[in-house]
Amino acid sequence: MKPCALIPLLFATLASCTLPGCSPASAPASIEREVLLQSSTSWDSTPYVRYPDAAPELSLLKLKIPANTELNWHKHPIPNAAYILSGELTVESRDGGQVRLFKKGEALAEMVDTTHRGKTGDVPVELIVFYAGSQGIPLSE
Repeated sequence: MKPCALIPLLFATLASCTLPGCSPASAPASIEREVLLQSSTSWDSTPYVRYPDAAPELSLLKLKIPANTELNWHKHPIPNAAYILSGELTVESRDGGQVRLFKKGEALAEMVDTTHRGKTGDVPVELIVFYAGSQGIPLSE
């Protein structure tokens, strides 16, 4: 066989081989998306009416509250939301008297400028809380 006749055979052989980094990218893994919370009102149906008039500052906290704990009455001057990682948290408003139980895997839109508190049961509670605030504004009062 002549050397020139080998060239098409060589190209055909190389074209059929896949080399690392030269093959087309594999299909991306499927991304699962689940909206945990999207709300313009807090858990007691009170609408959010404003954001602070300052540059945004985001805060993300992981809280661990011991079993059989009753938090102090407090309020938040900024919108925030929580996701219960474990345990159960009962939240109650002082003035409205509303009470709601949140369990593992549930999200809650927190109250703004409304005095409330949380209570744990016989097991500790672990939660992630996201605050959309501004520098110099406390997360709770």
